[in-house]
Amino acid sequence: MGDRINTSKAVGGISLKKRDEVPVCDTWNLGDILPSETAWEELFKETEQALSGYKTYEGHLADSGETLYSCLKFDEEVSFKIETLFVYGKQKSDEDTGNAKYQGFAARARALSYQAGELSSFLIPEILAIPGETLEQFRKNETRLERYDRTFEIILKKKAHTLSASMEELLAKSMEATSGASDIFNMFNNADVKFPEISDENNKPVTITHGNYIALMEKQDRRVRKAAFEALYGVYRQFGNTLASTFSANVKKAAFYAQARNYSSARAHFLSENEIPEEVYDNLIKAVHEGISYLHQYVSIRKQALGVEDLHMYDLYVPMVPVEEKKISFEEAKSMVLEGLKPLGEEYASLLKEGFENRWIDVYENQGKRSGAYSWGVYGVHPYVLLNFNGTLDSVFTLAHEMGHALHSWYSDKNQTYVDAGYKIFVAEVASTCNEALLIRHLLNVCKDKQERAYLVNHFMDSFRGTLYRQAMFAEFEARTHQMNMEGQILTSDLLCQTYHELNEFYFGPDMTVDPEIDYEWSRIPHFYTPFYVYQYATGFSAAVAISSKILAGDENVLKGYFKFLSGGNSMSPIDLLKLCGVDMSTADPVKESLLVFAGLLEEMKGLI
Repeated sequence: MGDRINTSKAVGGISLKKRDEVPVCDTWNLGDILPSETAWEELFKETEQALSGYKTYEGHLADSGETLYSCLKFDEEVSFKIETLFVYGKQKSDEDTGNAKYQGFAARARALSYQAGELSSFLIPEILAIPGETLEQFRKNETRLERYDRTFEIILKKKAHTLSASMEELLAKSMEATSGASDIFNMFNNADVKFPEISDENNKPVTITHGNYIALMEKQDRRVRKAAFEALYGVYRQFGNTLASTFSANVKKAAFYAQARNYSSARAHFLSENEIPEEVYDNLIKAVHEGISYLHQYVSIRKQALGVEDLHMYDLYVPMVPVEEKKISFEEAKSMVLEGLKPLGEEYASLLKEGFENRWIDVYENQGKRSGAYSWGVYGVHPYVLLNFNGTLDSVFTLAHEMGHALHSWYSDKNQTYVDAGYKIFVAEVASTCNEALLIRHLLNVCKDKQERAYLVNHFMDSFRGTLYRQAMFAEFEARTHQMNMEGQILTSDLLCQTYHELNEFYFGPDMTVDPEIDYEWSRIPHFYTPFYVYQYATGFSAAVAISSKILAGDENVLKGYFKFLSGGNSMSPIDLLKLCGVDMSTADPVKESLLVFAGLLEEMKGLI
């Protein structure tokens, strides 16, 4: 490939490599999905040509059980091929978001998905048009239709919200045209936005990136935190009107599809997709409001621990207890995760090792790489994890978290068919957060040093602040802004900032100085482009705290139930799946129980600082 001189970008004194300079051992092996880009092109062509097969079935689903089965199987096979194309293309694009070729792969696969959606839009209306007795007879006589029992259950629940075949086709055709707001935001946030350079604690220049921002916010040097905070949000403020327009367009899109499908609101529509009653959302917000005094206590303790006259938003991530900054290697991180998750048994540990040793993980940040972390994959192939590992304790927990997602997918794929393997978003955060809860409790158990214990308690408390409270606040912001849109208000940058500022004041209480920069935080949250998603981090965290507590208490029934849950995929509703673990999310009890754990940590911290 030739010699390279000065091809890397300096970030925090560390050379940020270009993608082709990253050692292969630190990258995931997408060859396990498709062996080559040529294979991708061949599969794309094959799938594109196959789409015409839908016309064979349109208008004929009521002919016989055999025809109905044949159509559903065909649709399943097309879906699997498109999933393979899209996951491969998108993950290649995420390696370097500025790479036009892989942007093209992802875009072409997405367009193919929209095309398949249009051509298959007759499916649900035709199934619902089959008389109940006839459909029952089809399912009785054609035993292969048992594969789609759960599919029929979900379809029949949506009868009141399913339109005629022609209207369903029109809605399907509109999806690509209405995806612009999300596409624009993602391209802006991952490929185009550039943050300025600041001076680090050693007065060396450091360019802010998505990957190093939180690490900068954890610095003991307050000047560095303040500079990073103001620099990052200064950029979002510059684009406030543009980002308000993209946010508003996405809210309007959600409202349009909810109205088209006869839902009372976008929230009702999106929660219905996951079979979640709206009361779950309301119970979360109500329980968090009732427990808001705990967060106010947390702010007071943090203010006292840091010894500052005014606590600012840029003081939220630095550890309350100064400890020597230790860089944790990726090898050490893997060992810590393996030790912490021992209560889940030997099979779970062996699967973790398999993922660590066989390139399931894309480890380090490189130029253009997608920010954050996720787990994803294709049915029948091991799951993948994208990280931007930076050697902090947080990045160790991110590894545990994403491997929780990965093994949840592994167990579901192993035990369910393709049609039932994909678990709902509502339960997606449970396995990942349960891993984090087990890891922190392990670290607390083996800790001997008082100051280190205070550091770990601080970290666990920050999980409550950052996941339960913060995501609930995000959820409340979403609910308010979508309601404003329904009432005809224009979602300007000023209105969004004002709403966000008021929520921060309520959540963090009188001891927090709510800096004007934080008013723009709404503009950098990718999950807002998947409406009514974020509340599930808070509910999932609450469920995970409850489950991990019972596992560590030696409750064998809960441990067995937990693996049934991991293996359940979408074979049951999310609420019923969690009941296997002894947790009932249809009530506010798990949230309230979780907040009591937080209250206990607060009391312990008071004695440690």
